[in-house]
Amino acid sequence: MLSNKLGKQLGHPTYSLSGWLASKFFKWHNQILEENAVKLSNIQPNDTVLELGHGPGIGLQEASKLLMGPRGKLLGVDYSQYMHQMASKRMEEQISRGKVVLYYSDLLAMPIEENTVDKVFHCNCYYFWPDLKAGAKAIHRVMKPGGIMVTTLRLESVKKVASKNMFSGESWRPEVYMEALESSGFTDVRMENKREKLVTFQAIFATSVK
Repeated sequence: MLSNKLGKQLGHPTYSLSGWLASKFFKWHNQILEENAVKLSNIQPNDTVLELGHGPGIGLQEASKLLMGPRGKLLGVDYSQYMHQMASKRMEEQISRGKVVLYYSDLLAMPIEENTVDKVFHCNCYYFWPDLKAGAKAIHRVMKPGGIMVTTLRLESVKKVASKNMFSGESWRPEVYMEALESSGFTDVRMENKREKLVTFQAIFATSVK
């Protein structure tokens, strides 16, 4: 029961002690993943970039530093009101300048126009989606042809969490997620092992084809 409750908080943090603990976990556990998801996305100054499940805004902060062109824009989506408000506070100055727009929204309902996003990144996110194929199609819808998506995770950590029944079903498995991407219009879907600061992690890449 406790594992299930913590799993829900990791996927959808709320205003509570466990939600606060989840936000601290994100900062400690996700920083390297967030920084590398941004780096591996090869963001250009005038890109439109989207982070899914942005949490407290660590990745948003990193990505915003690269979008220095006049047309550069950063979008973020999170369905936790708690995380949305934390990130909005962190990115307040960029939001006021119109460089960053954050949506408190479910992935499937995100109000982003079709074919408008150059790069998408997210970390420790897809295993909380109730329907991987629907989620992959929602991402594909907003991406430009040739757009790149990067997902980062620490597979060993994910396996440990899955062993405690904190995820539902088998959707945490990278191969299940990658299959959903391929069936939704992505190509060159691959997973690579990476290492930084003595931390081994995985990066999943996919290219949008239309």
